[in-house]
Parts: sequence; C-alpha cells; structure tokens
Amino acid sequence: MKATDVRAKSLDELRTELEGLKKEQFNLRFQKATGQLENTARVRQIRRDVARIQSIMREKRVTANA
Repeated sequence: MKATDVRAKSLDELRTELEGLKKEQFNLRFQKATGQLENTARVRQIRRDVARIQSIMREKRVTANA
C-alpha cells in the first residue's frame, strides 16, 4: 500500500482499513506461534501499513483542527 493511496481515502475508510489490518496482524501472530506461518514477509508489510495509516490519520486530524 502506497502513501498516496492512503492519503486519498477518508478517515472512515482508513479506520476500516486499519481494523482489517489489525485483525490480519493478529492472525499472522497466531500462525507464527503455532508454526503455520508461510509468508513471513507479510508480518513486516502489515506492521508498516499499520504505521503508515496511523501516521496519515494523525496528519488528517491535525490539519482538520488547525
């Protein structure tokens, strides 16, 4: 997911996307703990996408309040 794609979405869409990523992150952690995780790179990708979405959501809130 690119930052430009994230910036094009509204706050509600970002919240929904973040919720989905958090669920996927939980499932991946569970798979890792049970030894069933096949795509280990996905864990890092999800973590970065979550951080990217949270950063852009904060930017949007700050500019809306300013």
